[in-house]
Amino acid sequence: MTQAGTSSDDPNSQGSNNSPNHSTNNLSSNRSHGVLPDQEGVILQRGGEELRLNKIRDRLTLCVSDLAVLQSLTLQWQPRQTRNVTPQGMQQSPVTVEWKLPAHRLEAAMTQLRQTAGVSYVSHVYTLASSPGSYVYLGNQLTVQFMSTLLPGDIEQITQPLGLILDPVLADSGDTFGSDNIYCFQVGPTARHNPIKLANQLARRPEVLLAEPNIIMARAPLYRPSDDRYPEQWHLSHRDNAPDLAAASHVFAEKAWDITRGSRSVVIAITDDSFDLAHPDLQGAGKIVAPRDFRNRDSLPIPTADYENHGTAVAGVAIAEENGRGTVGIAPGCSLMPIQTTGYLDDNSIEQMFEWAMRQGADIISCSWSPAAVYFPLSLRISRAINRAATQGRDGKGCVILFSAGNANRPVEGKVEETGWAGNLINGVTRWLSGFAIHPDVITVSACTSLNRKAAYSNWGTHISVTAPSNNAPPNMALSEGTFDTGPPIRTRLIGRPVLTSDRTGNKGYALDDYTGFGGTSSACPLAAGIVGLMLSVNPDLSAREAKRLLQETTDKIVDTASDPQLGNTYGTYDSQGHSLWFGYGKVNAYRAVKAAQEMALSDRALHKTLTATNTTAIPIPDNSVNGIVSTLSVAEKGTLQDVKVYIEAEHEFLGDVSFTLQNPQGISVLIQSRTLGRQTRLQRTYSLVSTPALRRLLNTEVTGRWQLQAIDHVPGHVGKLRQWELVLGI
Repeated sequence: MTQAGTSSDDPNSQGSNNSPNHSTNNLSSNRSHGVLPDQEGVILQRGGEELRLNKIRDRLTLCVSDLAVLQSLTLQWQPRQTRNVTPQGMQQSPVTVEWKLPAHRLEAAMTQLRQTAGVSYVSHVYTLASSPGSYVYLGNQLTVQFMSTLLPGDIEQITQPLGLILDPVLADSGDTFGSDNIYCFQVGPTARHNPIKLANQLARRPEVLLAEPNIIMARAPLYRPSDDRYPEQWHLSHRDNAPDLAAASHVFAEKAWDITRGSRSVVIAITDDSFDLAHPDLQGAGKIVAPRDFRNRDSLPIPTADYENHGTAVAGVAIAEENGRGTVGIAPGCSLMPIQTTGYLDDNSIEQMFEWAMRQGADIISCSWSPAAVYFPLSLRISRAINRAATQGRDGKGCVILFSAGNANRPVEGKVEETGWAGNLINGVTRWLSGFAIHPDVITVSACTSLNRKAAYSNWGTHISVTAPSNNAPPNMALSEGTFDTGPPIRTRLIGRPVLTSDRTGNKGYALDDYTGFGGTSSACPLAAGIVGLMLSVNPDLSAREAKRLLQETTDKIVDTASDPQLGNTYGTYDSQGHSLWFGYGKVNAYRAVKAAQEMALSDRALHKTLTATNTTAIPIPDNSVNGIVSTLSVAEKGTLQDVKVYIEAEHEFLGDVSFTLQNPQGISVLIQSRTLGRQTRLQRTYSLVSTPALRRLLNTEVTGRWQLQAIDHVPGHVGKLRQWELVLGI
């Protein structure tokens, strides 16, 4: 390796030094002096960032040490709503409650309550501007880190006039508080401002490195979207039991979302009748990738007929955007490649469809359809088209292809003695074959219900890979003459909840509003596809075969010992290989699948050689420059990247102004350090695949060539330098 250090700062470049980019929702308008006085009380300092707050005009919190006082005050003020928001582990005394009062009474009530004996403190309730549904409640504590040169007497001179009292509980907690000049304070009765304002004031002092108020937020150990109809989406996550809802009948989405909600770089192609791209669930920056209408030969796969509703619902199950309203998909962060198919499919159209998806960068191809035929073997061309996508797509890793099993309650391959069809449409011993479902490169998805039982309509057989939650309904079959219920008729009541998903907007679609109860294996398939999207988001190096294997190995082995209400068979248990004719290898579990994919990505890689080089040329980082500086390292050795570590040493008056980006010889850039370092002044940190998952984007690329580290100072007022950096490449 050879090294070079260059500065790309250009004072004449457009926007350099003259057009700082400030966010109105997060960072305050001038980071160089901390929070300005006119912004005090609306900026929450937390985790090295400054988050803008909005005050709720009809809510307050009060803290009391005597429940009798609280009861008396509640009777006096008659709040419209009351809620105990006392932090976990502090359920005895004091008690913190939230009140909702008429907005015109709030300020007067707060003034009187602050003067009431037995009330420890009263404060407003806030929301984060970037997350309006998240309420922020204030405690009466403040954490402050001072410069290492300050003595205890100096600290007391700063904090005592503000009414801060050293917290007696945390002052002696050893390595956490007191070391590194980090202390916790209580906001005492003489304090004239709330913890947010006090933190803002302290942050402006040069002796203070960090000041954070202690806030109270609702406990949410598992991620839960704010979309207003999400609680109805039982298939993703639920905590209820009901006559039509069994425990653990969901896919454990919230636990999976604690790891990832999907990456825009993972593209899920859905092939279907059309897509309402105006629906909010299908919108968002970078949401739509390479749309295609094979019927009209254009890039507008939107519905033109009243009956073209299916694709919108299917897409919603997989990738509906998390936008605070309506529903959410299992992989809301992934992008969608909407492919509109014609009403009739032949070898050529199938080839074109898979070729388009593969060439346009689809990672996953989800197909919630089947031929309108009882027996349909694949032609060589179709079989090869699927195999080509599954083995050559994704730069040789293969596109992950999923098909719905079908809704006739018939084997995907096998014979059934047919009887009871209307008009004897099909009668006697009949051979059934779904060529797509039995293709060896396909993940075939059957359906189970909200009771963890087989959906009455779901097709079955030895080729079923997994099952996924959906609704329950009588089986039917689409034939040339139309759609018919399969025989014999089911006489028993079928119990199961539908899957809530996106519907066409306006008065079109399955329902009158923009959302609908959906079902069939058409719903189960995109649910499984979205889970694969989450898996590839944490481990983009998974091959299609590996993704299928992990999805099957991480399932829940649900069991249904009841007889099928139509055919009388009992296939709801598993053989010695762990396979069930009804459920495949089991019900998909998003959390277990994502965790397994992540662990596989982070496991030790077999390295042939490790290359190490250091650039020790110190380079000043220009203040408020859109270009920043670039330091380079050149790699002469050949090899494919299997591991990467980046060590950065820098000093800066305010590191929260600075970001660092690594670029490989192919031009792929990864932001490895965003502007979250706050008032720290020295950086000595190693970034690895474990600490910085975004670095996995560089894996399996050629290491030969010039590597670049870019440092950008985004805000005026402070300066610093990149002292050195080291690159360790495993090949």
